[in-house]
Amino acid sequence: MVSESQDLGAPNGSTVPQKLAPNAAAGIPRIPIPGPKAYNHEVETNGSDVWPAATYQNYLPTWPTDKYPSLEPFEHVDPGSRADPSFPDLHPPGSKHTPINPTIGTKITGVQLSSLSDAGKDQLALLAAQRKVLVFRDQDFANLPIEKALEFGSYFGRLHVHPSSATTASHHQIHIVHRGAGDETWSRFFKGRCSHVSFHTDTITEEQPPGTTFMYILDLPEAGGDTIFADQVQAYKRLSPSFQERLHGLKAQYSGPDGGRGGICRREPVIVEHPIVRTHPVTGEKALYTTKGCKLICKP
Repeated sequence: MVSESQDLGAPNGSTVPQKLAPNAAAGIPRIPIPGPKAYNHEVETNGSDVWPAATYQNYLPTWPTDKYPSLEPFEHVDPGSRADPSFPDLHPPGSKHTPINPTIGTKITGVQLSSLSDAGKDQLALLAAQRKVLVFRDQDFANLPIEKALEFGSYFGRLHVHPSSATTASHHQIHIVHRGAGDETWSRFFKGRCSHVSFHTDTITEEQPPGTTFMYILDLPEAGGDTIFADQVQAYKRLSPSFQERLHGLKAQYSGPDGGRGGICRREPVIVEHPIVRTHPVTGEKALYTTKGCKLICKP
């Protein structure tokens, strides 16, 4: 679930998207997007002699092909801009904040996100902007109605419907990452590889890409499934001043999936341009903003 909370008019903002003419984006490298993996709905819902039924049936993935209109630009105010920087709601008695890395990531216990007041949500937005990644233990979103999770996420920005990925049957704002029972794709994948490190920036193909992403785990494997986050602010800071200056004249061009996962395309693809360096509207920090599969263009 992501909240589309990038300001259209923020510093280093994006240009207005263009609809793709036939074959117009043929020269833009594409980010490879796999189709739906092995999935047996009967096994997931009822179980088998080998595999138990899925614990959270309301989150089982579907691949609906509903069509959506093009996204309309909107004005957004980051909730972190009105937050109390002392974070009182995120430090209740018994809570603990543990840094994961000196510059990125904090693990927090003793805070129930679904119970936060609006002031607490503002503080959450500010802390997320400062620490980039926040990890909360013992949350109850998985056991709440999906509507409650969406209500929480919508506080931070317009909810996003992914143009091609798996979602739940009734709530298309939920982006499902699922490995089906008995899916051995990973074993085949690693026969010829030692690791799989592939960084990307979520839905960078939108004109106003998400500023906040909420991920909550339903069923976690005993091993594997690791996710790595990169601090793009530090990546920018460690460049030489002359190289930083050079990047400020560059933008990158992207095109959305036109029949990505399994041929699903819920919105007409567009071409968008984003600056290589973006400035956060609350912290003022500059960060690298790009991903694989882009076409670099030089514009003043």
